[in-house]
Amino acid sequence: MVPTGRGPDTRTRILDAAERLIAEAGIDAASMRAVTTAAKVNLAAVNYHFGSKESLVVAVYARRLRPLNEERLRGLDAAEAAAAPNPPALDAVLRSLIEPTLRQVHASGADGQIVLRLLGRCLNEPGSWLRELLATEMDPLIARYTMALGRCLPELPQVELYWRIHFAAGAMTYTLSQGHKLEHMSKGACELGDVEGTTRRLVQFAAAGMRA
Repeated sequence: MVPTGRGPDTRTRILDAAERLIAEAGIDAASMRAVTTAAKVNLAAVNYHFGSKESLVVAVYARRLRPLNEERLRGLDAAEAAAAPNPPALDAVLRSLIEPTLRQVHASGADGQIVLRLLGRCLNEPGSWLRELLATEMDPLIARYTMALGRCLPELPQVELYWRIHFAAGAMTYTLSQGHKLEHMSKGACELGDVEGTTRRLVQFAAAGMRA
């Protein structure tokens, strides 16, 4: 008989199982049956902790995104405090956004690869309802960075600011999701595992684009 899974670590086991399924095969693969089998719990345990598959999937992403976003915002707070009462340095704002992401993905081994795959599923699965649900996690962060970058570049029209933020975010996303192509093209000369070097280059590139 499958255990009910009401122990103290049951919620974590369910999250771990759902996370692996989503990372390896996509959101649709994380059916309630697949999750209960992988976590060795019954359906009542999943319903007790999460209520629905949708809530479970959102919890999987929130577990990864919230600590990452909190670290980003601490870095942004520090950049703003260092420059107060003047606007923060553009490079410092961009670094606070980029560095924690690269470090989590490239400095955490297999765990980092799971994070990378989770983000890829969210971005690339057509018509995914998850993107709308995750807006509650990301919208406050986006608003805060948009305001900070606007202070860095006060002469930039708001519409142009949105475009440049979009392009800068695209460069980071592509670096995360397609970095293996760079390593192949450079025959290993470009090493994405060098988090500081990658961060420095990406910040320089994004800052130049924002200032152009």
